[in-house]
Amino acid sequence: MKELWTMFLTFCRIGGLTFGGGYAMLPMLQREVVEKYGWATEEELMDYYAVGQCTPGIIAVNTATFIGYKRKGITGAIAATAGVVFPSLVIITVIAAFLSNIQDNLYVQHAFAGIRVAVCALVGDTVIKLAKKSVKGWIGICLFLITLIIMVIWNPSPVWFVLAGIVAGMLLGKAGAWKK
Repeated sequence: MKELWTMFLTFCRIGGLTFGGGYAMLPMLQREVVEKYGWATEEELMDYYAVGQCTPGIIAVNTATFIGYKRKGITGAIAATAGVVFPSLVIITVIAAFLSNIQDNLYVQHAFAGIRVAVCALVGDTVIKLAKKSVKGWIGICLFLITLIIMVIWNPSPVWFVLAGIVAGMLLGKAGAWKK
């Protein structure tokens, strides 16, 4: 029960302190889930995040659910999901009640502009950390660059990248290309 409560509070903190959506929560997820509690490895976190991105629903909720389920089954999934959703429900309810009074406030607009810049920096830092651990060898670098180019030029759904990554990983793994 103690670990479920810790999981709820941890995801509550993550859900309440990450502005900018699912991508913005990556740094906190990595720090809390991987480094602090060891509920998942970095590779597992990336896998959960990738699957969470291409399944229906919110990335943050899907990822929290996967982590909770891995750690404590159904009750862990419920605790993690409830934790990540709870702050948003409270914050959205409060904002909705007062939005018409503050939406045109110049200070509020400037504050959100600053938050957006900070979120970009946090996401960039996390991408660099994840790339260092994930993109290895010339095959990994080639796949990364091909994916990046396709993403920038055509911007297809992330589902296609995940599916292509699964196929490429299976084919290259069978051919022994991932061996060091």
